[in-house]
This record gives sequence, C-alpha cells and structure tokens, in this order.
Amino acid sequence: MSQPVIHPVDEILPARQLFSFGLQHVLVMYAGAVAVPLILGSALGLTQAQVVTLINANLLTSGVATLLQTLGWWRFGARLPLIQGCSFIALAPMIMIGKEFGLPHVFGAVIAAGALTMAIAPLFSRLLRFFPPVVIGSLITVIGISLMPAAAIWLGGGQPGSADFGKPANLMLGVATVAMTLVIHARFRGFIGNLSVLLGLIAGSVVAAACGMTDFSRVGDAAWFELSAPMAFGMPQFAFTPVLIMLLAMLVIMAETTGNCLAIGKLTGKPTDPRTLGNAFRADGLSTLLGGLFNSFPYNAFTQNTGLIALSGVKSRFVVAAAGAIMVLMGLFPKLGALIASVPTPVLGGCAIVMFGMTTVAGIQELARVRFEGTRNGLVVAVSVSIGVLPMSMPALFEHVSGPLKLVLESGIFLAAVSAILLNLLLNREAAPCSQDAIDTRLAK
Repeated sequence: MSQPVIHPVDEILPARQLFSFGLQHVLVMYAGAVAVPLILGSALGLTQAQVVTLINANLLTSGVATLLQTLGWWRFGARLPLIQGCSFIALAPMIMIGKEFGLPHVFGAVIAAGALTMAIAPLFSRLLRFFPPVVIGSLITVIGISLMPAAAIWLGGGQPGSADFGKPANLMLGVATVAMTLVIHARFRGFIGNLSVLLGLIAGSVVAAACGMTDFSRVGDAAWFELSAPMAFGMPQFAFTPVLIMLLAMLVIMAETTGNCLAIGKLTGKPTDPRTLGNAFRADGLSTLLGGLFNSFPYNAFTQNTGLIALSGVKSRFVVAAAGAIMVLMGLFPKLGALIASVPTPVLGGCAIVMFGMTTVAGIQELARVRFEGTRNGLVVAVSVSIGVLPMSMPALFEHVSGPLKLVLESGIFLAAVSAILLNLLLNREAAPCSQDAIDTRLAK
C-alpha cells in the first residue's frame, strides 16, 4: 500500500531544520515586529520601562498568534506558513486614540475590534470570488514593491534623518550582505542553500562586528526573564469612537490578509479558498483580542516573510510555527530578544532586497499567466499597480487628508485591491465572477 502524499505545507521537518528555518523567519521580521510598540511608546510619551513591557508583550503574543495561524485550532487559523506581527495599519489610529482618550482606550478598542473581526469573518471571506488571477497578480506585485522602502530604511541604517543614515559604510555592509546571501544561495543546494538568508545575516553580522558596527550593549541591560502581566496598564476602557476607528483599521487589515493568504497560497501551491480565508480572519481577530488583553495590538500576516518562502523554497507551516515558538521564548527571555536585535539594520536591509524582490517576482509570475491580448487586463494591471504604489512613492500626497479616509489612502495594498477589483468588474464584464466553483477552478490553475 502506497503512503499518502504529504503536501509541502503540511510536511514536518527534522527538529534541527525547524529551528534553523524558523530562526531565519524571526530574524527577517524582528525589526518590523518591535517597531510598532517603539513608535507608539515614543508618540504617547511612555517611559522606557513601559516601552519594554510593550515590546515583551508584543513578542510573546506575536508568537502565540503565529502558532494559532499556522497550527490552527477548530475554525481558527489558515494552517498556512503565515508569520504574525503587529500591523502598521493600526499604528496611526492607536496614536490618535491614545492621545485623545488614553492608553486604556487603545487596548479596549483593540479588544472590541478583535471580537468584531471574528464576527464578520464569514461575511468577508465570501469576497474571495472577486479575486481572479489579474487581481491576485496585481496585488502580489504591489505587496512586493511596497516593501522596498522598509528595505531602503534598513539599508541606510534604520533611522532616516540621523547623522549616519546612508553613510557609505552602511551601504557597503548591506551590499556585502546581498552578495554573500546570493553566493550561498547559488553555490549550495538543499539545507544550506535554503538557509542562505540566515547565513547571510550571520556573515553580515560578523563583518559588522569586525568593523565595530555591532552594538551588544542591550544584551547586557536586558533582563533574563520577564513575564508581562495582562492589563498591565489598567483595565481596558471602551468608547464608541475609538472602537469604530479600530474596526475600520481591522477592515483594511483583513483586505491585506486576503492578499497575503493569496500570495502564500500561490507560492506554496495550496490555493486559498473561502473557508481558509475565513479561518485566517478568525485567527487575526482572536489574536487581536488576546493582544489587547496582554498589552499588545492588532495582528496580521507579515508580508516580509513571503519573499523568504519564495527564495528558500521551504513551504512547511511547521517551520513558521517554530518561528512562533522562538518569539514566545523571546518574549519570556528578553536577553534572547536583545541578542537578535543586535543584528545591524544594514545587514537586514541587504537580505530584504533579495527577499522583497522575490515577492515582486511572484506577482510578475502570476501576471504572466493572465491573458492580455484581446482583453482589458493590461489597463487593470497598469492602473491598479500605479495606484497601489502611490502612498509609498509619495507619502506626502495625502498629508492634507485626515480621519478614517487617511487610514485607507495610506495603505497601498488596500488601494491596489479595491482598484483591481473594481476595474476588473467594470472593464472585464464578460469575466465577472459567476460562481464560487468557477473561481475555485481558476485559482487551482
């Protein structure tokens, strides 16, 4: 009797590979994961101790959210290699709520928005039928392009406007990391080749240490063990306006989650269906609710790691689950988190150039399967991608817009999704979705 074929997404790798590949994912997303509590703490004037509490809570709940999304529980979790982190979409609304209502109202709004997200997940998942290949390809392409400013910031040193930002030493370190990552990926196959990003990060960090560009002082200052108590900033407070603002942010996050799930589904060969998408939304909602209780924030899948999957070819969700377990440990043992945080940002930027570019390539590959001759798909792609990169290419474009509309306009992925869906429906009427079965068949192709 032949053994059942295991899909690469469901493959359980040996422990050594789970840890190595999982650590690679953590290193890729770490800088983005701690950015939200750092920026929020600075904007609200929190003390250093309070910011540390937010960071530890963020890492712990990011790990739990990742485990929930990858391993799944009942109808929660997409069971795809999706690594979870605090969403940047919710950052501006949280700062707005925190300044006007106070931090307890921020956590109250997060809790309420998480609960409401779980309630509307089944309804939102039905929108998948509006994502034919021309929309999916445009969306994945915009996801990849929209990540490049983060790569540029890391490459320059991490702090635009600082005295050493963009110095030749930073740029050379980043370029050297790119070169070492490419050499490892090109010269080695199998386990070593798949670890090219991790090995590139290590090699770049060694070069940085030899040049005196690595700071390990935070490792010594960090505590050995610290457990963030739930509701450390007081009982969450609930008010209509903050909850409404946060719910709008969650709607944008759900649109981005749709794009991320579709991108990962294409990369792993496991197309996303409405049930999977609904489970992903429920996991986002539950993780967000738990985040609000444990001094953290709304969650969604980090797009940074999409390129890593494309580059390494490792599609197992259990690898990303291992990354979630590592983040839980980092939240409990701050010294471990501080050690990983010592990786110089130009080194991260060098690896990010390769990975984020691979995400863009995945979008281009999807668009290559779209029929352009005799259709208006070219216009759909041209306008959608152009609109999607506007917030990234010129952030000041919407500086005079305020309130909920600004939240929507600042998300290039959301703009690209809405534009591609509407244009496809208007310009390709004959290709308008007629049944879920037909859409599932097209996605499977």
